Amino acid sequence: MAFEGLSSRLQEITRKLKGKARITESDLKEVLREVKFALLEADVNFKIVKDFIKVIEEKAVGQDVLKSLTPGQQVVKIVKDELVELLGGEDSKINFVPNPPTIIMLVGLQGSGKTTTAGKLANLIRKQGKNPLLVACDVYRPAAIKQLQVVGKQLNVPVYANEQTKDVVAIAKQAMNVAISKLNDVIILDTAGRLHIDEELMQELKNVKQGVKPHEILLVVDSMTGQDAVNVAESFNSNLGIDGVILTKLDGDTRGGAALSVKKVTGKPIKFAATGEKLSDIEEFHPERMASRILGMGDILSVIEKAEEAFDEEEALKMEQKIKKQKFDLEDYLAQMKQMKKMGSFSSILKMIPGMGNLKNIKIDDKEFDKIEAIIYSMTLQERRNPKILNGSRRLRIAKGSGTTVQDINKFMNSFEMTQQMMKKITNNKGAMKKMMRGIDEGNLDIGDITKNLK
Repeated sequence: MAFEGLSSRLQEITRKLKGKARITESDLKEVLREVKFALLEADVNFKIVKDFIKVIEEKAVGQDVLKSLTPGQQVVKIVKDELVELLGGEDSKINFVPNPPTIIMLVGLQGSGKTTTAGKLANLIRKQGKNPLLVACDVYRPAAIKQLQVVGKQLNVPVYANEQTKDVVAIAKQAMNVAISKLNDVIILDTAGRLHIDEELMQELKNVKQGVKPHEILLVVDSMTGQDAVNVAESFNSNLGIDGVILTKLDGDTRGGAALSVKKVTGKPIKFAATGEKLSDIEEFHPERMASRILGMGDILSVIEKAEEAFDEEEALKMEQKIKKQKFDLEDYLAQMKQMKKMGSFSSILKMIPGMGNLKNIKIDDKEFDKIEAIIYSMTLQERRNPKILNGSRRLRIAKGSGTTVQDINKFMNSFEMTQQMMKKITNNKGAMKKMMRGIDEGNLDIGDITKNLK
């Protein structure tokens, strides 16, 4: 997962700080030393690390932190604030023009994931009420046009391509006319890349820039290449002039050096982060939220946004009534699982909840949810609605039908009964939810009993 190594190190440091009633100068130096090594291990540029540590030290000493009543918490706040600045400071979004179409030009090296990212970006902005058009401007890479067409078909997003010419500028101009006639208010140009930066590549991109005057030039870089990604960003920016960066494969970048260095080096913000293989796995980049995730403080705003996007409001109201009437059955359980899966992997959502990132002993295997789905689908409608009738012979039949064992069925049913009991307690006790959320926020909630039956 993204920033896993850095996050683990920094969370350990901040935990030590929060527990200290007093911090001496030697304590502060030791903390800064640990933070420095954590950042260097995360492949953050050495000069950036040096400046980062210097600023924290100046602020910590300048604010009389060592003499305050909560010095540990103040140092943690300073670290978080500077981490937010390092990641870009403020959110940076696409500037959609008042007179459409808005032209977005994606650039980058081969293998950075431009074509897939073009589809992901189209999918994301369509959810914002836009009507995008994908344009195949990579006329060199074999099957590049076909790949974009496949992506477009999967998303039901139109793709413009002209395989009769190699004139990329002409293709881009033709796409503008198509977009205007078809009422597409956003054009996404998927341009060609190279294995390395060369004069030919840059000249072609400059020609496109001059020919259609894109409103946004976004550089797509593979975050797993670490400092190479930063060097690529710096080179593209100096040659072409970019407006922002899209980091791909952030879910596989356990170090995070590219994300922590690119804004400082180029002066250009990270606008989006691709966090998985699905065409829905892209999100707007929020520096403050990312800093909170890295420090284990959670990212509850992103959880809420994902939930609002995934959950149908009408269905949610129906579910609420069922829970209140204590009629929550396996049909409802399956429906909730499907909604949860739309939000992403359970383990990734868990890390966004305040305090949950610190629970090291909890291992959630998302494949277990596939097993549960198979178990429920192997039941009859009567069994789903009335699980109490699941006797030994029924459980054996379900195990055979789902490719599991009777022991798996028993474990799942125990887990389901615990879920029912928890919901019953919450609906009967108005203070239960507040108490549970307080436990989550403080990192004291023991959810081992809830999850152990899923293993």
